[in-house]
Amino acid sequence: MLHRGHESTDGTGGGELAVPMAWLYAEYIADELLRTGDLMPPTSFEFRAGRDALALTVFLSDTDGELSGIRVISQLENWLSLTAYDQPWQEWVRTRMAELTERAAGSAAPSPDLALAADAWRWLEETELLAPDLDAVPGGGAVFGEDEGPKVWTPAWRLGLPLGHLAIHLF
Repeated sequence: MLHRGHESTDGTGGGELAVPMAWLYAEYIADELLRTGDLMPPTSFEFRAGRDALALTVFLSDTDGELSGIRVISQLENWLSLTAYDQPWQEWVRTRMAELTERAAGSAAPSPDLALAADAWRWLEETELLAPDLDAVPGGGAVFGEDEGPKVWTPAWRLGLPLGHLAIHLF
């Protein structure tokens, strides 16, 4: 899962591979939360959307740059509030990505963690998934089953975010 051959450029000339540990750990946490919640098959695009949205939340909320197993439990409430329906998650992601990009611009080596986070964010914004229209009001009081009813093309983050939120809640 090492991405695009990002090499360390710390001046040693060793050509060592910079491993994006913070992003990989955030993705692992998100994957485990979603698998524990058993909300979607792990091979589905919906699962990927949930994993990426949750991994971005985990990664971007780690302001100290120290993701650790001990802090995961203490961060669950924070992640719940960030992913809540009434929160401006998309704007928060844009702001945090801009802050991290600006901070990384001054360093000699590109951040492989930030590159993977940016790739995930780009996929979540640019990919649309066909999903039930949760804002639609069924006509005539009809009750629709899971695979029935109106569907709309939805940006992946709009589908993944509530899945991530529910997975945290179920944990």
